Amino acid sequence: MMQESDVKRALSEHPCYCESAHLEFARMHIPVAPRCNIQCNYCNRKFDCCNESRPGVTSEVLSAEDALVKIGAVRAKIPQLRVIGIAGPGDPLANNETFRTLELVSREYPDLTLCVSTNGLALPESADRLHGLGVRFITVTMNAVDPEIGAQVYGSVRLDGETLTGTDAASALISRQLEGIGRCVSLDMVVKVNIVMIPGINDRHIPDVVRKVRSLGAYIVNILPLIPVEGTPFADRRAPTPLERRELMDLCSIDARMMRHCRQCRADAIGLLGEDRSSEFVNFRGCGSGCGPKEGLNVTLDTGSERPYTAVATSDGTSVDSGFGNARSFRVYAVRDGSAELVATRDVPPHGTVAGDGHRKHIEGIVELLSDCGRVVVREIGPLPGKVLANMGIEVVVAEGDVSSILKDGPRP
Repeated sequence: MMQESDVKRALSEHPCYCESAHLEFARMHIPVAPRCNIQCNYCNRKFDCCNESRPGVTSEVLSAEDALVKIGAVRAKIPQLRVIGIAGPGDPLANNETFRTLELVSREYPDLTLCVSTNGLALPESADRLHGLGVRFITVTMNAVDPEIGAQVYGSVRLDGETLTGTDAASALISRQLEGIGRCVSLDMVVKVNIVMIPGINDRHIPDVVRKVRSLGAYIVNILPLIPVEGTPFADRRAPTPLERRELMDLCSIDARMMRHCRQCRADAIGLLGEDRSSEFVNFRGCGSGCGPKEGLNVTLDTGSERPYTAVATSDGTSVDSGFGNARSFRVYAVRDGSAELVATRDVPPHGTVAGDGHRKHIEGIVELLSDCGRVVVREIGPLPGKVLANMGIEVVVAEGDVSSILKDGPRP
């Protein structure tokens, strides 16, 4: 468990709290917390595609035990791993699995820094427990200190078995966020505050939020741009421009240290901040002691399918280098007796959506494009396309490397 004397060193190696560290040290988010106790008007955790990068998105939810196994696998490949974070896909403090995971990780990997990101609703009663488990870094997403403004950001808050809305919800959340931040600071925990910049809602109010959290002892503030997500009340609101966000950060830097290198990471992000490698470590759910295929996906190269063709997500015909949802084209091969013959190249229509009905239609369009194929070979794939393909009876091979070798010999373990 981290000692107080180690916090300064850990701070210098934490890629989210120290800008220079993000070029050298890696972090890993373990998605063990699916439940949430509030509903933000910009958040929709329903869609979990491997090609989509935003908070609240993950390709799988892990148990504490599976998370421990996955950490070991990641550490073996990424020796510069320093931070284990829990950031969802829901709110960590609304999930008992969070505390079980922290207990296991702190015992198995005492040299790794533990970090938790929360909306702060349950932080007052959780701060001491987190501290006792070795957590020294806390991120609180706080979008208002004025309940009237907060009521426009939050759809509902679930507290003590009651669902609150409007200013009642915002007031309860804000008071507990402030109390929780104060408690964490009193425990010498390092606090980062995330603020989602929503033009026309809280953008002019953000300096007030920054001053308030800095007065409580927050170490750094991260002003994030709104990501409009289909299926949410803010789906049609515009994101701030980079210039608007930069000018606001410059203004607020008078009162607090600003984080300017955030990548708005997924709940299962792995690696350096600018080089997410989460797709290399999928399929750990339920594996117990290793990595296996996702439920519902067949990863064998059985050439006896009634559909005679194999589609490969490749941009150059040489290597498997594309995920299912972001492939620009598929090359279709007839595979017989260990040899592969190219029969067609099928371009994927361009699309501009990464969530919701538009994303589903895009995935279904690719499946239709490959409807005469018995299997597809891709570098990565998310749960949504995996389910659609399984329903169509199409097998999936997740692999990377030389196309001809994979088609001839199958993917290497």
